[in-house]
Amino acid sequence: MRFLAAGAGLAALGVGLAACGGGGGSTPAPSPTPTPTNPYVITISSSGVAAPRELTVPPGARILFVNNDGRRHDMTSDDHPDHLECPALNQVGLLTSGQSRESGNLVVVRTCGFHDHEDPNSNNLKGQIIVR
Repeated sequence: MRFLAAGAGLAALGVGLAACGGGGGSTPAPSPTPTPTNPYVITISSSGVAAPRELTVPPGARILFVNNDGRRHDMTSDDHPDHLECPALNQVGLLTSGQSRESGNLVVVRTCGFHDHEDPNSNNLKGQIIVR
């Protein structure tokens, strides 16, 4: 008798779950989360030129570096080779072709120079970020 009562209880549970939407229809896939956009972008073109050469941003901004060149670039803060002027820029680091990465937050009001550590004398890969 106990087994019969337990079996009836499980059957009732199964019917209850089915009635609550446990079977049948498909659930729509969740919408993908939109990728946040950063308005402060420095792009290295396919010809190896960083643009814009000068960018003005508010305190706390992060800079997105995009490498559209066919070769890698190691984007760092000035002065070469120590890179101590604006350490938040050093978070960009090595970008292979097609890669992008943001700097850390630039919180101090100042002018930050940047360059490609692997090609520090190239004026095409130098610029300034003005934080104000």
